[in-house]
Amino acid sequence: MALVIPAIDVRGGRCVRLHQGEYDQETVYFDDPVKMAKLWRVQNARVLHVVDLDAARGDAENNRGVIAEMCDALDIPIQLGGGIRSMEQIEAAFAMGVYRVIIGTAAVRDPDLVSAAIDAYGCSRIVVGIDARDGEARVQGWTEGSGVDAADLAQEMEDRGVRRIVYTDISRDGTMKGPNVDAYRALGRQLEKCKITASGGVGDHDDLLDIEALASYGVDSVIIGKALYENAFPCQQFWGWHDKDAIDLDTFSTASLRTDAIADDC
Repeated sequence: MALVIPAIDVRGGRCVRLHQGEYDQETVYFDDPVKMAKLWRVQNARVLHVVDLDAARGDAENNRGVIAEMCDALDIPIQLGGGIRSMEQIEAAFAMGVYRVIIGTAAVRDPDLVSAAIDAYGCSRIVVGIDARDGEARVQGWTEGSGVDAADLAQEMEDRGVRRIVYTDISRDGTMKGPNVDAYRALGRQLEKCKITASGGVGDHDDLLDIEALASYGVDSVIIGKALYENAFPCQQFWGWHDKDAIDLDTFSTASLRTDAIADDC
């Protein structure tokens, strides 16, 4: 089964979700992202996907402190995207406890940074995020077009040594209308060495089965946001989502951690 990775998008210090990447269509789900991270951990998450939405748009990195608290609070890996556009920012992310960084805008505008980062840290800790709308890679927190074809960008990144790509179909993100299976299949056919993490559109268990069917195309994991927050999966009824304030957030499952799930890309 593909690894399910809960998403936590942080904006203004709060846990939010956007609809199709639109910043004026924001839903606040939790005021404390640290507690949200603990809740996903209690519910057996093996990895967390965290995005600093403010930094992604080039705003001040005011959320970095709370993200560092999330790293300190958990015993599972956190991958971080949003506003990572220099070696100094990569180093700072690792220093705060992030396991893996996701380079998005800089992969388009400064591809040499990706090569340098892989040389310095290896391909398991450096990932490229491609956020696409109508086949075009978007940048600056999805707010600007790049004129770069998303598939061409993926190929260039693989040629530069990238071994994992997080591919988000922006038109599906936050809609719960199903993932863009055709896009993932086409990308998997094109790439020879990269693993793919799918992102955007998952709304129910059937969508997870659709992702599972893409294993032969290199899709081995999926990031889920809104569907988890909207309690779309029957198993969540057993996790006390509707009474989360009563959950002991400091007692984690004793199940073995799958850190190897994000450490085998190279």
